[in-house]
Amino acid sequence: MASVTLNGITKRYGDEIAVDDMNLEINDGEFVTFVGPSGCGKSTTMQTIAGLTIPTEGSVEIGGRDVTNLPPKDRGISMVFQNIALFPHMDVYDNISFGLRLRKYDQEEVDRRVEEAADVVQLGGMMDRMPEEMSGGQRQRVAIARAIVREPEVFLMDEPLANLDAELKVHMRTQLQRLHRKLDTTIIYVTHDQAQAMTMSDRIAVIDSGELQQVDPPLKCYNEPDNLFVAGFIGSPAMNFIEGQVTTDGFESRYTDLSFDPDIQGVDVGQDVTVGVRPENIHLAAERDKAEEPTRPLEAIVDVIEPMGDKVFAYLLSDESVEASAEGRGEGQLLINLPPDTTIQEGDDVEIVLDRTNVHLFDTASGDAIRHELA
Repeated sequence: MASVTLNGITKRYGDEIAVDDMNLEINDGEFVTFVGPSGCGKSTTMQTIAGLTIPTEGSVEIGGRDVTNLPPKDRGISMVFQNIALFPHMDVYDNISFGLRLRKYDQEEVDRRVEEAADVVQLGGMMDRMPEEMSGGQRQRVAIARAIVREPEVFLMDEPLANLDAELKVHMRTQLQRLHRKLDTTIIYVTHDQAQAMTMSDRIAVIDSGELQQVDPPLKCYNEPDNLFVAGFIGSPAMNFIEGQVTTDGFESRYTDLSFDPDIQGVDVGQDVTVGVRPENIHLAAERDKAEEPTRPLEAIVDVIEPMGDKVFAYLLSDESVEASAEGRGEGQLLINLPPDTTIQEGDDVEIVLDRTNVHLFDTASGDAIRHELA
């Protein structure tokens, strides 16, 4: 096991900055996930740690040792890729043991490590199978076992579940959590799938345009996002946003208003702010007792209903003048969660309340969070 430290890592490709002055400390034995949209720089950061990319500026330390200019083989890391890349002409045993045999380990040590790794990922009885005879999940476990046998200080996993179907992804998420608990080693994981990030990680590093936006435990990123980007990216479905301005009485926008004391909330009259509220923190006025501290009722029109089995998503329009956007989340639109037995229908006029204890306030200009409740 080992800690990983990024000191001012910057990576440029010509005029394009892929990673911008990244500073991050990953503790020994921690499971940290880099998450963000495609092209945000998370894979480049991973490759820099692995030694597949040399930073333009900054340094990388693993276990307190500067490895910035060391090749991957000397960094004490193992990597699992999105592309499983097993040797098709080798059976499971040979695929797992290939790296050890290449490094001239004696046969007894090779057998010991392969057996232990196969036990960890539950591949017992499959040592003589060929990759073509295995399912996607089994092949991914072979790739993970191949990384385990090296007994690395740090595991690097770059979108390892991306090519699996939905059921296998859930299964492998559980397997990876068990793997981390059993090996008690440092794991750095890259994904754009926030469900994977939320369920597996000790901490999430949210990245956008090459910059770290927030590094915190999953629930803190969800409940106390540092800025508008994190608030909109973490959570499925995403947080609702309403842009407006601070008045002497609170918040006012084209479609709605909320009452609060600007001084208590730390905002100035005339300041442009954005109110954020998650779908589960909006309730029908008739069910206002579900909100710890409800706002006054707001009127809306039901645009689209999406039954999801255990809940129902309802897209609301503030009034008839709102033109629904293609993604259903434009200005004057809200998405709310309703119980599965709801009786509301598309086209109904409804009244809703927001739960003040879960209403977020952001500075529109900077995007920074101001408050995480308006109680």
